[in-house]
Amino acid sequence: MKTINLKINGRKRQIEIEENERLLDIIREGFHLTGTKEGCGEGECGACSVLLNGKLVNACMIMAFQAEDSEVITIEGLGENEKLDPIQQAFIDTGAVQCGFCTPGMVLSAKALLMKNPTPTKQEIRRGISGNLCRCTGYEKIVEAVELAAKRIAETD
Repeated sequence: MKTINLKINGRKRQIEIEENERLLDIIREGFHLTGTKEGCGEGECGACSVLLNGKLVNACMIMAFQAEDSEVITIEGLGENEKLDPIQQAFIDTGAVQCGFCTPGMVLSAKALLMKNPTPTKQEIRRGISGNLCRCTGYEKIVEAVELAAKRIAETD
């Protein structure tokens, strides 16, 4: 067992880990933040996407000890005081949410994209979410949601 310190969703935390635990494991089982999903366990589907020090990563591919002294943002860390993040709201408003399994990863992928590029083209949005698989939506509504979120964010800045 090893104790690591990290900041998760804005809160400094400490957790004991086994050396073979992944970041995904401690997020879900250690911190009980179940919005981050395990899909493939191989870094291919994006269901476990989180922001690690501002960079989009697949939590299933990061060992927990690698998150020592890092900042992790999960889907639960977006938004403020019961108010959804503009990206989350845009997903709802455009009907981009169906079964919901891929949604947390898609939203965090969109967040990472919009942090780097606040006015992406459709092609850039498609590239930005390309690491996330969705079996329900056909992606059009997701692209619309990211466009709407970008527009709303620009209006508030």
